[in-house]
Formats: sequence, C-alpha cells, structure tokens
Amino acid sequence: MPNATRPAGFVAWFRSVAPYINSFRGKTFVIAFGGEVVADGKFLELTHDFNLLAALGIRLVLVHGARPQIEQHLARMNLEDSYHQGIRLTDAVTMQLVKEAVGRVRVEIEALLSMGLANSPMANADIRVAGGNFITAQPMGVINGVDLQHTGCVRKVDVAALKDRMEFGEVVLLSPLGYSPTGEVFNLTLEDVATSTAIALDADKLVFLMDVDGVEDDRGALLKELTVAQAAEMSSRSGLPDDVALFLPCAIRACEAGVARTHLISRHTDGAILQELFSDEGIGTMIVESTLNTLRDATIEDVGGILQLLIPLEEQGILVRRNRELLEREIERFVVLEHDHRIVGCAALYPFPDEAAAELACLAVDPQYRDRGYGEAIMNHMSLRARTQKLKRLFVLTTRTAHWFLERGFRESDASELPAQKKALYNYQRKSKVFVKKI
Repeated sequence: MPNATRPAGFVAWFRSVAPYINSFRGKTFVIAFGGEVVADGKFLELTHDFNLLAALGIRLVLVHGARPQIEQHLARMNLEDSYHQGIRLTDAVTMQLVKEAVGRVRVEIEALLSMGLANSPMANADIRVAGGNFITAQPMGVINGVDLQHTGCVRKVDVAALKDRMEFGEVVLLSPLGYSPTGEVFNLTLEDVATSTAIALDADKLVFLMDVDGVEDDRGALLKELTVAQAAEMSSRSGLPDDVALFLPCAIRACEAGVARTHLISRHTDGAILQELFSDEGIGTMIVESTLNTLRDATIEDVGGILQLLIPLEEQGILVRRNRELLEREIERFVVLEHDHRIVGCAALYPFPDEAAAELACLAVDPQYRDRGYGEAIMNHMSLRARTQKLKRLFVLTTRTAHWFLERGFRESDASELPAQKKALYNYQRKSKVFVKKI
C-alpha cells in the first residue's frame, strides 16, 4: 500500500482497488485459519481485515482450527497425542478435551470480532457472528485396522441455513466439529470443513492461511498462479512443506468442484488477505481450474480497456495516436488478451490482400503483465490469423521495440517493402523502422 504521507499515491492506490470492490460485493468467501493464529495473538489483525471485507458487502464464512489448543489440553492432562496416517485418533477422553479447546478458541474469536473501539480499525464495526449445527458429520471409521473413534469427516453442509445467516449480514464462524443425527459429536479437520463448505456454497473464493508464503517451484520462487493440472503435478512431488502438502490437494478438490478461486497465503504477513485479494500480483498462490487468460476478438465494449493500454504508449511516442472514434470504427481489426476478465494486452491486424501482406499494429501489453509471454502469444495468434487469410508476410512499424521483433524472426527492412497503400502513408518524419517476417 502507498505511504499515507503521499496523497497522490494513496489516491491512485484507492482508485485501483475499486474494480475489486465492485466485483467482490455480494460474493461468498470461505477463509480458513489454524488455531495458531489465535495462540500467537495474531487474530486481532485478522479481525480488522474481516471487518473491512464484511463492510464491503462480502459474505464471509470463517473456519477456525484448534490444533495447538488441543495439544496444550492433552499435555496438561499428561495424555498422548495419537495420530494414525496423519489423522488424529480421538477417543472419548480426547474428544472431551477437543470440545473444551474448540469452545475456548471460538469464544476468543467471537470476543475479538465483537470489538468496536474508537480510533481503531474496528470503530463502528457491527459484526454479528453466527454459529450452529451447520455441519453434519460421520465417523471416519476403521482405517487399516485402527478405529479412529470420534474422529469424523463432513457428511453434509446445511447450505440453506448458512445462506440464511449471510442474508442477514452475519459472519458465519465454523468450528472443526460436526454433529450426527444420533446426537454424537465428531472431531473434524479444519481443511475438510473449509473445503466441503466452500464446495457446498459454490463459494467464489476459498482462502487458506498457512505457515509458508505459498507454493514454490524447485528454485524456491513463489508460484503466483497455478491451474488445477499444474497444482496436481506439484502436489505429487515429495518434500513439500507440511502446510502445502495439506492444503494444496484441498485447493485442487475445491476448484474441480466449482469453487472459482482458491488462495494459499501466509498467516505471518500482516494484511495478507487484503494484499492477495485486492492487488493484481497478490502475495501467495492462487489455484484456478484452468488458465485465466482469454485471447478473443475485441468488441465495442472493449474500447475503453484498449485505450488504457494504448494511451501511455502514444504519450511516449511509441505508438501513433488513435482517437476513440477511429478505434471504434476499426474495432473488428483488434484482439484483446484478458487475464481474469481484465484486458492486459491487445493488437490489431490490417490485411493488404492484393500484396499478400498484413500489418501487425497496436501490439501492447500492460506493464504489470510483461515478461509472461503475452506479447508473443498475441503476435502468434495474429500470424495464424494472417495465414488463414492466405497472406504471406507480416510487417510491423516500430520506433522502440526493434530487438523484440528481431528476436522473434523478423528481419529489418525499409519502407520500400511496404504494400503500396501503406507506403503512401509512411511518415518519414517519424522514421519508424520496418520489420518483415514470412508467415
């Protein structure tokens, strides 16, 4: 976020989040966090972010864990913390301690969400927290000869009841407990409750707060965006951090079942949720079912987005100026590249069929999305389009990007090789360089 002492930066930043605010209003987000957040005293900062999301009209379902609190209760009673294949074995005594630990965590969370101190981010906050028996559970049963007893899994989510609470503007808080029709209580996992709830609600986002920043590649670089297929390949690798190994399969499951976006972000970064959701780059890893990129023909509704890409380049003298009226008349010549429904690239193709040539013009990519291969993808798309029109040559006129085109198979030429109609319009004062490529 910009420094508050720089009004211009603040105004620009505040305007930049407006599209997200408009897009998120009325949407359902499921946010899951472990009991470590409460144990470490970090939940107060999270309440500020939850309050802001709720104030923006986002429907929130919060799912909390209680692992460290349960372990503390067991240690106090000198009881062994037993796991089988990574799943807690919950006998009758442990179940009683689980209920005590979960209850205490929930009370602490509700207390912090109820704050309304003046001169704080919670001033004038009116968060009403809803809870109840929204999760029906069933026992996990016997796995490889071991009876997990009171350890269960989600059987059903009461979607109607959850939506009813959210319709009244309440924030739903789910604990890792489930109830059976026979009146039993089962110990559930945070990730099972969160994933099952997000799927049942057809949530727009599922967010997991973890101990690490997100999913990293073999070189330790954070992967900002993964498709389900890419995430599945990553999850099959050995040596993943514990949280990634735990939550990445849940993210895959959620996206495959229709959840639009799943985010894996660090719980240690103040404002991590806001930075991830309200910025183009984000700070964690986002998983989507398929690529967010769409390359399509432009329509008249895209004129504003195209102008936003072209005007800065026109002001720098890189592109020839085109006014809105001209752009509207020639819109059928353009294609746009969208990333998550935002126009981040464009180009136009002007064919000269009599000379079997075409001009590639107005090739532009948003500066925030450069170095991702988007420009080359647009260029290749236009080359294919020209070939389908039985054109043999693609040419460009440029003043600044000579090397980029040379690296992609173009050769430098001069105005004499331009089609006659284009040659007649060539601006010798501008002295644009001409590059040609056989297609």
